[in-house]
Amino acid sequence: MTIAPDDAQQGASPLYRAMRDFVQSMDDTLPGKFEITKEGIVHDRMAPIGLHELTTLHLRKRLESVMPEELVAHTGTPDVEAESEGIMRHPDVMVIAWADMDVPGSFDPRTLIAAVEVVSRSNPDNDWVGKMRDYPLLGIPVYAIFDPRTATGAVLSDIHPTPSGPRYATRKDFMYGEDVTIAEWTISTADLPRYPNE
Repeated sequence: MTIAPDDAQQGASPLYRAMRDFVQSMDDTLPGKFEITKEGIVHDRMAPIGLHELTTLHLRKRLESVMPEELVAHTGTPDVEAESEGIMRHPDVMVIAWADMDVPGSFDPRTLIAAVEVVSRSNPDNDWVGKMRDYPLLGIPVYAIFDPRTATGAVLSDIHPTPSGPRYATRKDFMYGEDVTIAEWTISTADLPRYPNE
């Protein structure tokens, strides 16, 4: 579900601050996750299910096993936020330096090395469409998507300008079972959980 304001383009406007206050007030009140996009508030109505969380854990551990110690594949809070763009997102996994986490409030998205998302069964367009649009606007250089519905994914990189704003120029699709490179690190996608067929 998306709640679209008339002037969502206004970065740190009173409307954006009101949306942010609403999102923060809804944390721990309703199930699911709220984020602010260029189109308004997105509510992924389902709380992450076990297979989503298990995939996230696998990816975090696999990344941390190949990254240098000064980096972390972070799966907790806070959000990443760019008030000037009017966007507040919460990646499932954030590849970031320990030093860049020592900040009050939200992380600066420009400090992320990569964002990793596990596609939600209840709202796949949030990952495949909305975040594919918003993450280059935030300056996140690499975006990796893992889709347990189809056992496929993609790694997007090389932000470049377009008439619609910054977009990823390079997309490398993969199937579960293949090795995948996220930024500088290659991990296996073997044995990742898949959502059961409905």
